[in-house]
Amino acid sequence: MSPPAPDDCLARNTWICGEYLSTRRHILLDAVLEHLQLTAVPVALALALAVPLAVIARRWGWAAGPVLAVTTILYTIPSLAMFSLLLPVYGLSASLVVAGLVLYSLTLLVRNILAGLRAVPEETRQAARGMGYGPVRLLLTVELPLALPAAMAGLRIATVSAVSLVTIGAIVGFGGLGNLIYAGMNTYFKAQVLTASVLCVVIAVTADLLLLGVQRLLTPWTRAAGS
Repeated sequence: MSPPAPDDCLARNTWICGEYLSTRRHILLDAVLEHLQLTAVPVALALALAVPLAVIARRWGWAAGPVLAVTTILYTIPSLAMFSLLLPVYGLSASLVVAGLVLYSLTLLVRNILAGLRAVPEETRQAARGMGYGPVRLLLTVELPLALPAAMAGLRIATVSAVSLVTIGAIVGFGGLGNLIYAGMNTYFKAQVLTASVLCVVIAVTADLLLLGVQRLLTPWTRAAGS
């Protein structure tokens, strides 16, 4: 076998290497898809849990303290410790990473949704009740729509945080692009480390911009107020 050409960036182990992209594109695509799944699923599950928790905390003031306290405590647990605590339940699986990220996302989502609900003017609620709105209709058609800006802000932060935290899942073999970063660091494979890291940043920025666009579509009154 002839020695590699001097311009072979893989052989020279450079940080920026187009050949790495062309020869590993299937590996990169699989890692990106796994990363997206491990981000979207826990954030969606956390959102489904956060909405009723925030509503309960808003409806019954005594519940706000315990709800916020528990979610805050969960957020302060280091990621490695969190995965270790969940390991006996989920084993070395993708569910372990998903469960951990759900718990981390809850704090950000519950706090922001609750803040949005609390910011709804009381006179607006009274006016809706005067028009015959019941509790459920009031929540769905008045309170939650008006709380959307704060809720979407929390969703954006939770999503970007999840994109970053997914990489920690590499310690159990389910880290999306984190698997490539971890393996590249162990072998000092520069192109792999840089490429996977840049893709994580791209995913985070893209997700944030997409959610910002959704927020602007769902809250047109905020644009009118700003102008």
